[in-house]
Amino acid sequence: MSPRPRKASDEEIFAAAQRIMSRLGPAQWTLADIAAEAGLTAGALVQRFGSKHGLMVAMTEQLADATPMMFAELRAAHPSPLATLRAYAECMAQMGEGPGGLAHHLAYLQLDLTDPELHRHVREQARATRAEIRELLDEAAAAGELAPEVDTGALARAVEVTLSGSLMTWAFYQEGSAASWLREDLDAVLHPALAQ
Repeated sequence: MSPRPRKASDEEIFAAAQRIMSRLGPAQWTLADIAAEAGLTAGALVQRFGSKHGLMVAMTEQLADATPMMFAELRAAHPSPLATLRAYAECMAQMGEGPGGLAHHLAYLQLDLTDPELHRHVREQARATRAEIRELLDEAAAAGELAPEVDTGALARAVEVTLSGSLMTWAFYQEGSAASWLREDLDAVLHPALAQ
């Protein structure tokens, strides 16, 4: 009699999927690949998520729900609101790490934008991220890091646009690290709003 397959939490499965997805584009992996990475059978994943698409929808929903927790962890690890915002930029830069890393992320983004179920969760994540960025900017203004009269709503949007565009621009030039490129662009957009 063969031993019963171990059970894994959704978080363990999603972590295994993220490892695979960072190395492979959406057309390059199967549920069997994720199952092997998580130490499960493909049948166990089918039973839990129904399909590859079902797994991707569940992961995207979990990422959207986890956005506030991710920012809370960054806040706890950094001494000020602007330091936390810079740490978030470094998290974004990780999408550019490794061979083909950003290309894979863009392939998944293409799916996220065209599949209504995926897009709903991606939009929720984007809204939650902008709200967290604005909250950090409000905290930075209250702490004296930013000028008190700064429009944090407009600046949050500018930061969001800058970081997304900066990552794409870094991909064109690939000069230095993605993290240093994003930090430089973030500092440029923040500079006019800094407290004197």
